[in-house]
This record gives sequence, C-alpha cells and structure tokens, in this order.
Amino acid sequence: MALNRVLSVVRSCTPRFAPLSTAPATREQPAAGPGAVLGCGAAEAVRPPVPAVDFGNVQEAYRSRRSWELARSLLVLRLCASPALLARQEQLLHLARRLLGQRLFDMLMKMTFYGQFVAGEDQESIRPLIRHNRAFGVGAILDYGVEEDLSPKEAERQEMESCTSVAERKGNGTSKREKQYQAHPAFRDRRDGVISARTYVYASEAKCDSRMETFLRCIEASGGASDDGFSAIKLTALGRPQFLLQFSDVLTKWRRFFHQMAAEQGKAGLAAMDTKLDVAALQESMAKMGIAPRKEIENWFMAETLGVSGTLDLLDWSSLIDSRTELSKHLVVPNMQTGQLEPLLSGFTEEEQQQMKRMLQRMDVLAKKATEVGVRLMVDAEQSYFQPAISRLTLEMQRKFNVEKPLIFNTYQCYLRDAYDNITLDMELARREGWCFGAKLVRGAYMAQERARAAKIGYEDPINPTYEATNAMYHRCLNYVLEELKHTKAEVMVASHNEETVRFTLRRMEELGLHPADHQVYFGQLLGMCDQISFPLGQAGFPVYKYVPYGPVMEVLPYLSRRALENSSVMKGSRREQQLLWQELKRRLRTGSLFHHPA
Repeated sequence: MALNRVLSVVRSCTPRFAPLSTAPATREQPAAGPGAVLGCGAAEAVRPPVPAVDFGNVQEAYRSRRSWELARSLLVLRLCASPALLARQEQLLHLARRLLGQRLFDMLMKMTFYGQFVAGEDQESIRPLIRHNRAFGVGAILDYGVEEDLSPKEAERQEMESCTSVAERKGNGTSKREKQYQAHPAFRDRRDGVISARTYVYASEAKCDSRMETFLRCIEASGGASDDGFSAIKLTALGRPQFLLQFSDVLTKWRRFFHQMAAEQGKAGLAAMDTKLDVAALQESMAKMGIAPRKEIENWFMAETLGVSGTLDLLDWSSLIDSRTELSKHLVVPNMQTGQLEPLLSGFTEEEQQQMKRMLQRMDVLAKKATEVGVRLMVDAEQSYFQPAISRLTLEMQRKFNVEKPLIFNTYQCYLRDAYDNITLDMELARREGWCFGAKLVRGAYMAQERARAAKIGYEDPINPTYEATNAMYHRCLNYVLEELKHTKAEVMVASHNEETVRFTLRRMEELGLHPADHQVYFGQLLGMCDQISFPLGQAGFPVYKYVPYGPVMEVLPYLSRRALENSSVMKGSRREQQLLWQELKRRLRTGSLFHHPA
C-alpha cells in the first residue's frame, strides 16, 4: 500500500460505519470575552494590569480550600511518601475492602485518595467542583479516569498480537522495520514502568469504538461546563498500534534519508531548520541510486513546489511524501547494510487497511465534535516508537481544523533529544501554510521504560541524558514558542508541576509583553496536585486548568495507584507542598479561622 493513501485518508475520511453515527447537537458559539477562545487574527483586547503572582502566599493559594480539605491533602501526600505503604498498596486496598465492605470502602476512598485526585463518579456529580474551581479562576480538562484492569498475561498477549502485521506473523516482514519500531517480547506490557500516563491496550475494533464514545462524552461535557474548555485523547485508544509503529518507521527512515543526503553534501550536524540540501546534487544522488529516471526525478523538484532558491529543507523534504507529489509511489530508501533499495511501507491486508481507516475516522469524528462544541482537543504524546506517527497525524488534523484558531494541540515531550527540532519544524510549517499552531509542552511520562527498551533492544536512547538536560530542553522549547507568539498564530499549554518552570514562563511573558488576557499561554496541572501553583495563577488572571478525572471508585483504582506513585517520585515538589499546607493550617488555627468557608 502506498503511503499517499494513508495521508489522503487522514484529510478526506468521513465516518461511514454504524458505531460512529453520533449526531452532534448544534450549539451557538459564545461571543469573545475573558474566557473565550481567541482566533488567530483576533484584535488585541483592552489589557488590565497583570497582578503579581506569589506562590508563597499560603492564605491566597489555599483560599479556595476548606481546612478539612487541606488536612486530607496533607494526609494523602504523607501516605504517598511511604515506600512500605506504596509497595503493598494493592494488598492493603484488597484487605480494606474485605474488612469494611464495598460501601464503607467507597466512603473511605472518597475521604482520602479518591477525594484528593478524582472529582466524582459521573458528569453530574463533578459539576459542583468544576463550578467551584472556576469561581477561583481555574478551568477543567475532563478525563474519564476508568482504566482497564488487565492481567499482565492478557495485556502481553494483546500487545504482541496488535503490534505485528499478518505478514510479520508469517515470518516474512519483521526485518523491514527497524528495531525501535518492532514489538519486542521483553516489553509486551506497555504499562510496566509507567506511572504518569494511562496505557491503552488494543483488544478489538468494538473496544476502540467504545473508547471513542467515551472521549466524545468528555468533549461534550467540557463544552457544557465552560466556554473555553479542553479535552485530551490518546491515539493508541483509537486503533491498532501496528499502524502507528509502521508509519513511525516510515517517517523516521524518510527523515534519516534526508540527513544522509545532507552528510553527503557536507552539512551534517546542523539544526533541523538550518539544514538545506542542494537540489541539483540531490537529484544526481537519487538518480545514481536508481530510484527513478533522471528526468522524472527533476519533475519532483519544481520551482512552484520548492521555490527558486535551489535548496530544499526538511519541511520541503517531508512534503515529498505527501499525496500531492508523484514521488509517493517511489517510497524506497537504500538499506545501508545490503545496499538494496527497499519499500518504506510494507503491504497491508484488506482487513488491516480497514482497521487503519477506522482509526483515522475516529480521530476525525472527535475533532469535528470538538469544533462543534468549542472545545480545544489535546492529543497526548506516547512512547517514542509511536510518536512520529502520532505527531504527523495530529499535524494533519491541525491543517484541517486550525484554520481560524488553534483547536487541535499537539504534545511535545521535552525529555526527547529531538524535541527542539520537532517543535521548530512544526511551528515553521504552520507559518508557511497559514494555519494556527497549538502545542502542549510536557517533560514526558515514559523515561524509565524508554531507557530500558533502548538498552535491551539495542538502539540509541531517545531520552536526554539527565534531568537537568530535560529541564534545559523544556525551557529552550518553551522560550522558542513564547518568542514566536508575538508574530505567529499560536497558543501553548505549559503543562508542568515544576514551580521554577512556571516562574520562568511568567518572567518571559512579562519580558515579551505577552498578557494573560490574550489567552495565548495556558497552564495545566493535575487535580489534587500543586494547588499552590494553580490557584495563585488563576486568581491573578492567568488561564490555568486542572486535569479533572472522574469515574466510579472501583474503576479508577488503577488511576489512583499511579497518582500515589507519581507523588512519591517527585518528592522535592511534594515536600514543599506539604510545608505550605502545614503553614496554612497553622495560620488558620492561630487566627481562629479553622472553619474557613471559601467565598
């Protein structure tokens, strides 16, 4: 199957099968206001003075919280700091449920971990919390927190089956994919070593339809809860991961081919946006490789497509595998070991083609629903061996839906060595093509697993070597985006619990003249974590959001386990939060305001 079919399906697919028949209710869009999503070319609004943000003022930071909520936060954080307790959490939860019974167990969870990290059991029960937080300047990103509690054996079986094609299972296709993009028996359960992100395992097409319906309900609820909501999705929830692996392999090989040609021209080691190939030399090299006759190759590099500079950069190169060019039918690259030209994309069976198409249709349905109800859709990042495909498919959605304002946000993991190249290339592409760029910046959730997998399978570790290097990469990417916001159609979500990163963002916004009322820079944290960052930002007028999970108690236990482990892994920030909680509780005791009622 030619790759151009993949990309053409992304752009033009429309839902044609029964499970996707969700008739959206039309909704009048609100007029632009303090909480509205501004368009790319929106006029500059009247700007009030920006209040200073003081993360050390505990009275203001916890003004929205009752004293018993502060005590609960302190208790939960203390429990999360106990290695012995966390090591036995599953056994302890099971024992508590047996001793207390389901009803009392649910009550205990709602008084502790569930109450700290989860908003409620359904969309109706979470409304009071959303309204309360909104009154203090903090928005919501709704997230149905139910996770499938598969046994390791079942998860491993499903993963290996869903990550390999029919041809590979027959033993005649595995070698065509690079090691990084092949399923490996040692990493059959993608949940291992991952505490900061949900993992979806492919079970069936019906299961993917069910997950899509769940995402649709979250999008609808976000649209009903506020006029400036966000919702988040994961692409591995929507289809067979085999397609993401194969497409990632294609994109990586194509980019590597570009850098090999750059090395031949003496341009190795330059930043991605600074690397430009001489077109005449490139044509000569491709003709020598036998990819196509010289005359046909010359027709691929026309002035109306690539300009008249005589050079070609990585964005130009990437466009050559688009369906708009004739080169797509010649998608082959030289295998440096064998010296032979090999097709980039292995053939799919008819069933696999249909599964791929349905995955893209689900993406399209979600993006259309988000557009209809005025909700911005964030596509979460995942493991590095899926990410090239996820980013490319998200980019195609941005081209289609980010025409007037950023509705689709891509996620950039700054623990990746190539994070800066990725974000600069995508920003430049948005500028050239005239659509609105939307980005969420995170550090990343899969570091331990990524390192172990690279070492075991034998490919280059994609992760920055140290935590300090990741911080530097995050600030470098963030600074680049913030500087571009002054003259580019873009918005960014700074998704971080790191107080220094938030301070860095505020300082650069002030230096660059970026006002919070412009709604170009957003902040995001998880419900139950870092209130001392979220609420001071919201009360000062900065757009800030909490990820708000919801779902029945027993069905969100896997989510709660990950939150407990995540808190234990970020002890430096947790210790500061505990100190501030204690400080505010003691202040209320001292001043006789222990029964403080938020207003």
